[in-house]
Formats: sequence, structure tokens, C-alpha cells
Amino acid sequence: MRLSHKVDYGIRVMCALAEIAAEGDARPTSSGALAEAKDIPPGFLDDILRILRNGGLVRSVRGSEGGWMLARSAEAITVADIIRVIDGPLATVRGLRPDEMASYGEHEPFISLWVAVRVALRSVLERVTVADLAAGRLPDEVQALVDVPDAWEPRRRGS
Repeated sequence: MRLSHKVDYGIRVMCALAEIAAEGDARPTSSGALAEAKDIPPGFLDDILRILRNGGLVRSVRGSEGGWMLARSAEAITVADIIRVIDGPLATVRGLRPDEMASYGEHEPFISLWVAVRVALRSVLERVTVADLAAGRLPDEVQALVDVPDAWEPRRRGS
């Protein structure tokens, strides 16, 4: 799985907004402050914030005291939500969702393979919330995957 800069920055800015909300600060945060805090190019961040707003994950407030806020609680926003809003479906093959492949001539076991990959991605990305990341933790079932002895070992071709 490859994540774009937009997704990485989108997750980081959502966590920054969650951290601000957790501190009890109900005021909107300017895009400039967010860009500086997370070291994101301001113009790039503006595009990401617009995408997140259009996806219903953040809201903007106009005016001199305006800025950006989460559109709902950090506990209700998953990493999967952010990825889908910014980049689309979690798993595609040649631009098709796995469940759409049969109608384009794909055959088993390939369809089931890609459906299984999508399920595996969902099992992590739909469990981790912005609140989890902002608090510096992962849900126990996801942390258990990180704690597998060879989880941090890269795989090389042919191994």
C-alpha cells in the first residue's frame, strides 16, 4: 500500500485539530498555524483542507477569528475515512474495486485475493481513529500487529 503526501498530511492535520480540541480549545485554528505546526506547505495544506471539508471531516469558520475545526468528534473519524476522502477507495486494482472485477472479466482466485487484501486493510484502518493517533496510541488489536516479532523487519524480493 502506498500513501500519497496528501493522505499523510491529511492524517497529520486531522490529528493536530484533534489535539487542539482535546485541550478544550473550541476555537478554529488557522491554516497558517496548522501548516507551521505540522510543517506542511501552506498552499498544499489549503488544498487538503478543502478536500477534507468537502468530505465532511472538517469545517471552516470565516472571519478574523476563523479557521478550521473537526466536523465531528475525533473518536468518530477513522484513518480509513481520511484516506477515502482524499484518495478514494482503500483498495483498487487497475482502478476497479475488487468487488467490481468480475464484471470486467477477472476470474478467481484473483478477485478473492484482492477482496481479502481490502478486508485486511479495513481491519486496521477502520479501527484506528484520529483520537487514537492524537493521544499517541493504537487500539489493542492493531498494537498486537505491531508487536509481532518480525513486524518491523522489511521483506526483500524473493524472501
